[in-house]
Amino acid sequence: MASSELEQLCSHINEKIGNVKKTLSLRNCGQEPTLRTILNKIEDEIIAVNELLNKLELEIECQEEINSSLKELCVSLEEDYKDLEHLKENIPAHLPPVTVTQNVYLKSRLTCCQINNVIKEINKALVGKYKILHQPKKSMNPVARNLYHRFIDEETKETKGHYFIVEADIKEFTALKVDKRFHVILNILRHCRRLSEVRGGGLTRYLIS
Repeated sequence: MASSELEQLCSHINEKIGNVKKTLSLRNCGQEPTLRTILNKIEDEIIAVNELLNKLELEIECQEEINSSLKELCVSLEEDYKDLEHLKENIPAHLPPVTVTQNVYLKSRLTCCQINNVIKEINKALVGKYKILHQPKKSMNPVARNLYHRFIDEETKETKGHYFIVEADIKEFTALKVDKRFHVILNILRHCRRLSEVRGGGLTRYLIS
């Protein structure tokens, strides 16, 4: 056996002997009353530190979850902000409410409040329709893509440069009933020159004036 290997073996054996001596020394310390008290205190402190470490780990996990939630919230807020900017730039001017003076000569039992509620729903349909029309095609889901193609097919030379909706848009984007009262209100809005009609291809288009 080479001298270097023998030295390494001796060093390893001496290290093991040293560890055994330390273990025996600590065991003997534990048998002395004074040192036993100190060791008990050290043990209690180690347990307390271990509990603190466990609490710290739980707190770190909690903070990581909060951080993850905040990141998701930031992403959601950024998307909402982009949607708002998109609406601000692309949504057409809404129909203004009807006033009493505009409605006073109409022979109808409808109130201005009822008419204005329908106007709000028409505006909602306009927002829904033109938001899709200005949406990048790559970001459209199948439903939005089908609506987009329908909107394009419904356009004519007469509607070019105008914002308009059809009854299908009212049904798609609002809970409004397309019934007799709805058409009466449309007649009122035409009378007030708030919208006009363009017919063709079996479809009535309501242009916003």
